[in-house]
Amino acid sequence: MKQILITGGAGFLGSHLCERLIEQGNEVLCLDNFFTGSKNNIIHLLQNPHFEMIRHDIINPIYLEVEQIYHLACPASPVYYQYNPIKTIKTNVMGTINTLGLAKRVKAKILLASTSEVYGDPDIHPQREDYWGRVNPIGIRSCYDEGKRTAECLMMDYRRQNGVNVKIVRIFNTYGPRMAVNDGRVVSNFIVQALKGEEITVYGDGSQTRSFCYITDLIEGLIRMMDMPDNFPGPVNIGNPAEFTIRELAEMVIRMTGSRSMIAFKALPEGDPRQRKPDISLAMDMLGWQPRVELNEGLEKTIAYFRNIIKHKS
Repeated sequence: MKQILITGGAGFLGSHLCERLIEQGNEVLCLDNFFTGSKNNIIHLLQNPHFEMIRHDIINPIYLEVEQIYHLACPASPVYYQYNPIKTIKTNVMGTINTLGLAKRVKAKILLASTSEVYGDPDIHPQREDYWGRVNPIGIRSCYDEGKRTAECLMMDYRRQNGVNVKIVRIFNTYGPRMAVNDGRVVSNFIVQALKGEEITVYGDGSQTRSFCYITDLIEGLIRMMDMPDNFPGPVNIGNPAEFTIRELAEMVIRMTGSRSMIAFKALPEGDPRQRKPDISLAMDMLGWQPRVELNEGLEKTIAYFRNIIKHKS
């Protein structure tokens, strides 16, 4: 049994990780300030003696005794991270410094949930970990993109200078139950619009591509990376390499929900990447990991979740 801290533990990813680590017999400390996280995501865990909830903003230091830290705290949807961009970059920089300081003090292993956004609008396709990216440092997305790039820099500097055992995972688009209804990411947007019979909003001409990883596959990848030896800090891509255009996703959601929604095309937001697909060779070789859940199977489960949420809200 390990003492494990998860920052952002009440969020979409964090709550699934809390569940999985408790199932494995660990003591889990879930830290969240509830900006994008929700108590509903973890309410079923509150009575578990191996689970503890701490309301705290990680841009402020915290003193705990733990053996492992999963640092997930940060809004990951443009709707949220652009709402308060200064707070977003503070979370990425000061929050990462604080979790690294804690890891250094108690000699804990720490994993950073970085992002495929560090590749920006890529010139290399698919994206490999040795590609340094094409990010606009002054664009409206840079609070998140550059924030995560800085967080990766901090992780490696703490490793080199202080011997902290760090792990870096670059997460590609992830979806599944417990995404927020107003999350603003493409999968949840399309499903909610389809279920409500609203127009499906596609930005640009819908030819831009994304790769979608189901939540259980992602969680498995995070845990495998945490369990790797000290001499493998990463970064490593975790995502599903099956590539779809945004229009294909919209049509799939309309078909699977039985919706009569029409697709409405709108102007592409500034800095939106044209294509995104992980090269997962490193994850396959080093972690023995690859995604198991295909998009239609994952969408089925996600649609069922949102259908239930919307029914109870109406």
